[in-house]
Amino acid sequence: MEKEKDQRLHAIVEGHVQGVGFRYYVMERAQELDLTGWVRNTFDGEVEVTAEGPFERLQVLLMRLHSGPRSAFVTDVRTDWSDATGEFYGFNVRSTV
Repeated sequence: MEKEKDQRLHAIVEGHVQGVGFRYYVMERAQELDLTGWVRNTFDGEVEVTAEGPFERLQVLLMRLHSGPRSAFVTDVRTDWSDATGEFYGFNVRSTV
């Protein structure tokens, strides 16, 4: 049986998502799911996530992006899906852009 091709999820999370531990929440969930990629704040108050791995695990991460940590309030999550590139090793927090 052929292994299913990994996917890439790019998401922009809107709402009260900065200053509440959202990036570290995402990093911990992604690492638990054995996904690769990164998370960072944006200067306009959003959180940007790029993650790669099996589609089912990315779906779990996406569900968790909609809730976030206890002190966050997510109003919207915009997503874009594509094929994984395999360029990442691990999952980390990047600097704000």
